[in-house]
Amino acid sequence: MFDSAQLFILADNFRVMKKITVFFSVILITLSGAAQLPDRPAKAHYMKYNGGYYRDVILKSLNDTATGQSAKERLRADMNGFHFPTDTALYTRVWHNPPVSQGRTGTCWTFAAISMLESEIFRISGKKTRLSEMYVVYFEYIERIKAIAKKSGEVYFAEGSESNAVTKIIREYGIIPLEAFPGKPVGQEFHDHKLLFERLETYKKWVEFCKSATEAKSLGGFEEILTDFLGAVPDTFQYEGREYTPMSFSREALPFSPMDYFSFMSTKSAPYNQRGELVEADNWWHNSDYYNVALEDFVTVAVNAISNGYSFTVCGDVSEPGFDALSEAAVIPAFDIPSEYINEDSREHRLYNQSTTDDHCMHVVGFYRNDDGYWFLLKDSGAGAFDGPNKGYRFMHEDYLRLKMMNILVHKEAARPVLDKIIK
Repeated sequence: MFDSAQLFILADNFRVMKKITVFFSVILITLSGAAQLPDRPAKAHYMKYNGGYYRDVILKSLNDTATGQSAKERLRADMNGFHFPTDTALYTRVWHNPPVSQGRTGTCWTFAAISMLESEIFRISGKKTRLSEMYVVYFEYIERIKAIAKKSGEVYFAEGSESNAVTKIIREYGIIPLEAFPGKPVGQEFHDHKLLFERLETYKKWVEFCKSATEAKSLGGFEEILTDFLGAVPDTFQYEGREYTPMSFSREALPFSPMDYFSFMSTKSAPYNQRGELVEADNWWHNSDYYNVALEDFVTVAVNAISNGYSFTVCGDVSEPGFDALSEAAVIPAFDIPSEYINEDSREHRLYNQSTTDDHCMHVVGFYRNDDGYWFLLKDSGAGAFDGPNKGYRFMHEDYLRLKMMNILVHKEAARPVLDKIIK
């Protein structure tokens, strides 16, 4: 046993040793941090972007004089010194058709969702099929002019939409193979909707102004413009030796049901584990069938889907400095927010102040996991995805999904772990 004097000396020595231990622990942590490179770009700089593939290939192919315009400066994360997993061979992939460009159009939503459905056809049946993106675009515009003609309130009119608009159109109008409706003139390499949209917008303004315009009359003019630019939609067509209508093709020749694809979002502005509206301009028809889930469940849907052989579409903000064409990576730079602070609150802050917007939809076709977490392989129809060496692909870190992606469209079975908590 120790007497009181010895106990006092031992306690004092313990306090000194504890202080020394804490001091050296701080030194070691500091030195360790200083010796390692940050795992995310920490610097930003302005870079001139000359248009890349869009200017040099798409516009040149369309004989557009805009190819001579001066380069624009954009704020970008400095990716020098960073090596991201941009080798597609690293990724566990689902089958998908090769990437294709959406050309000069704002129709990424249909390219992403059609690509996903093509992958779904292969997953279910083993068949390789190409479906018509422009068939969906044709009837998406028809639906908008119907809404405008009914004068049921202001209708957002633009080229953009959401990926679940594709399954909606298929339910109502069917779908057809690409060969039956390519949606562009023979011999033209890229889709070009610049003049098409200008004509449609002018006609839409006339419909809004002319209070006596009937729905039938409004549709007639719209269909004429669409047919001039996209071609006439066939009533019937041949496929594998059989005649189909768009609806019979959808129901009899394809192995999926558009009713089986569910949309997910994650926002604190609406109750979790309930359906609600994605409040975003491209959701012009105010669809309220989005399952609103907590952020971790949102990520679970993505990871569970792609790791079990289901691909999915993802739509969100691609105008960030860390979404880089040349490195092909989509990361959240350290100067934006450290990884450990990306959570429901930082996500909601950006949704609330509208610094997160729904710019672009892409098809997630693979995943790779390393010490840095999950990376997603994106098949992207946007022109910027063709600037790097992996033409039509991008590589997105899970932090970017957590912070900046707004919605997911996926087969219901891929989301079963989350849906089982919601649907009883």
